[in-house]
Amino acid sequence: MTVSSIPLNERPALVRKACEALGVSGFIIPRGDEYLGEYVAPCSDRLAWLTGFTGSAGLAVLLLDAAAVFSDGRYTVQMEEQVPHELWERRHVTLEPASDWLTEKAAGLRVGYDPKLVSRSMLAAWAAPGVELVPLAVNPIDQAWMDRPSAPASTIVEQPLTFAGESSTSKRERLAAFLMRSSQDAVVLADCTSIAWLLNIRGNDVPLTPVAHGYGILHADGRAELFADPARLESGLVDVLGADVAVCTPDLLEERLGTLAGKVVRLDPVTTPVWFETTLKAVGAKVVDGNDPCTLPKAVKNSVEQEGSRRAHKLDGIAMARFLHSLSSSAAGQRETDLVDRLNGFRAQSSDYREQSFDAISAAGPNGAYPHYRAEVGKDRVLAPNNVYLIDSGGQYPFGTTDITRTLWIGPDAAPQSIKENFTRVLKGNIALSRVRFPPGTTGHRLDTLARAALWEIGLDYDHGTGHGIGSYLSVHEGPQNISPAPRPTALEAGMIVSNEPGYYEPGAYGIRIENLMLVKPSAYQSAKGIFLEFEILSYTPIDRELIDVTLLDDAELTWLNAYHAEVLTRVGPDVEADVLAWLEDACAPVLRNNA
Repeated sequence: MTVSSIPLNERPALVRKACEALGVSGFIIPRGDEYLGEYVAPCSDRLAWLTGFTGSAGLAVLLLDAAAVFSDGRYTVQMEEQVPHELWERRHVTLEPASDWLTEKAAGLRVGYDPKLVSRSMLAAWAAPGVELVPLAVNPIDQAWMDRPSAPASTIVEQPLTFAGESSTSKRERLAAFLMRSSQDAVVLADCTSIAWLLNIRGNDVPLTPVAHGYGILHADGRAELFADPARLESGLVDVLGADVAVCTPDLLEERLGTLAGKVVRLDPVTTPVWFETTLKAVGAKVVDGNDPCTLPKAVKNSVEQEGSRRAHKLDGIAMARFLHSLSSSAAGQRETDLVDRLNGFRAQSSDYREQSFDAISAAGPNGAYPHYRAEVGKDRVLAPNNVYLIDSGGQYPFGTTDITRTLWIGPDAAPQSIKENFTRVLKGNIALSRVRFPPGTTGHRLDTLARAALWEIGLDYDHGTGHGIGSYLSVHEGPQNISPAPRPTALEAGMIVSNEPGYYEPGAYGIRIENLMLVKPSAYQSAKGIFLEFEILSYTPIDRELIDVTLLDDAELTWLNAYHAEVLTRVGPDVEADVLAWLEDACAPVLRNNA
């Protein structure tokens, strides 16, 4: 919860008063900040301050006589718990879009928005007949939030070539050549992860993602401008960036955009606030739509980044082995939040560990049925005997980002057959996706059904995507690739890293998810049409044998499972203590049909 001396139930009235002074009848508040990122600094967590809702996706609409908070199915329960019912309606953003609510509640009204917090694609989604959406020069929440925290000012540091694998000069030259081929003079970069990748820099301005706040302009001759306080740069970084990267104070941004008058400027309508488009057009620049040119090359990891990811996952595998071993002797009776602290403590035994890559999902019993459940101290559940426990977590290391989920049976009795069947069908989906070989040009959408087919056989499914991209010491959720029922045009390419996380969720009872990260690589198999692609598994942690119904696995699946566990033992075993190794040897022992 965002800390403020102003009581939560008094905040909407303060914002309404500010709206009236600005000549509008309401205001739309998105979750994101000025950089439209997944995670926001405390000073930019406006949605949480106003409504109490702390989910990572959503928005709110505050009118003079009505108000609603919107989020997706991951957070419906969280909205019910956090948002004051007497002040706010709670809406499912997919089933009850904000545009429909605005049409009903705000017809004929002028509703404001902050153009520095909103992309053009967001505005298009909010468009409602009869409602005038008005850009405001002043944010009414910022006016009402008297004790708003200071903006972050972490030190901006170099991401050394030993981890980045390609110099900033080389990256800028590659992208500049792309701009030249596209007849574009410059591109504005608002995504902090793109700037971090392009300039080989990192920071600590937001939780869980090592980026520094700032905007960038890349010119077609390879020059770049970074808009961040020069005093924040670590000693020597200006020299590392070189003469072709100008570091400008943020107050110079509008002036520098003015120098693009008459130029063709590329903007990503999804990742760039509309303020940039308005400002550029006002000075006579020609604005053209185009994807952020950093996004795809950032997703395709070079050989150094690939090796860094393997290194990070080895450290993660060691921490996970120690954690799971500890649960074998002390699980029942433990609180969900205490287990997160325990796992992070094991990760922190490595001097290379920096922080979590996201807020861990530590879910006992029925809490596991919420795919994005977050345990809170004082409200968390105690692990009960004979129950399912789900732990989804990840770490940030200077050479890689991890994300892994395991589902465990907490005894002492054997797991019910119904749970074992559902778990094994999730496992079958994970194995099917792990083993697939596919031609270049294949999108993740085409592979998604492999992870669901075994569940579909008995009329089950899960309501989330199967895989997302992962950054290299950057965001744990990275595009443009994914594996999902929703089609995306981006094909999977060698060098991309994706998650493989099918699941099943029984409301009021338990949740199941099995997640490994995978690297797309060329296959040794060649057809008449050339080389195919396949996956290299990066995550190495045992899969709970207590939940496997071996009769549901065919020979190829059983062979894969036993080979995977043998590899876990080979990779992790030499680096753990004797008692952990003894547990690991048992956890990785071959699963045999005569044990069924």
